[in-house]
Amino acid sequence: MPITYPLSLPNTVDYRDARMTARTVVGVTRSPFTGAQQVQKHQGQWWEFEGSLITMGRDKAEPWLAFILSLNGREGTFLLGDPHGVAPQGSAGGSPVVKGANQTGGTLVTDGWTASQTGILKAGDYIQLGSSSSARLHKLLSDADSNSSGEATLEIYPEIKTAHTDNSSVITANACGVFKLATNEMPFSLMQARTYGISFAAVGVV
Repeated sequence: MPITYPLSLPNTVDYRDARMTARTVVGVTRSPFTGAQQVQKHQGQWWEFEGSLITMGRDKAEPWLAFILSLNGREGTFLLGDPHGVAPQGSAGGSPVVKGANQTGGTLVTDGWTASQTGILKAGDYIQLGSSSSARLHKLLSDADSNSSGEATLEIYPEIKTAHTDNSSVITANACGVFKLATNEMPFSLMQARTYGISFAAVGVV
């Protein structure tokens, strides 16, 4: 059966440690005469991830090794989210969707929420827009409330580059985005007591 991207992570996901980095492109120049700065914001914003799994025996390690090798370095893609952010802090009630097509940037208008809720999502909560190869992971920058019509405006990072269709789903639990391995190298460690050490680094697809 041919491999179809994006892949899903193996069922056993036990990180020893993990790190997410929000990467943004902002140019800064400083006058050599006055020291005054000029700041220029550019469009680049994306996620980066580094994770090391707990030491594991072969039965649990082999699905991970097969997963990583199936990516063939930077060719393949996979779905990944914050392992500590799988559930929202806010009430997240209703069936939220994008309200209006052609929305890009750092503000997203949504509706379909439970009406008149303070803290429908909280700062730091994640949402997923799109699915499969179009899935993108975004983080709330401020608390969001729903109004009497079930609408809520979300301030998010990273900014939306490709607009999603009107009424497309806003996923609030187990939110993921599409990532690629950061390099073409796919090493793993063979350790004492017949155990394996597996680490990987990934970059979010923009």
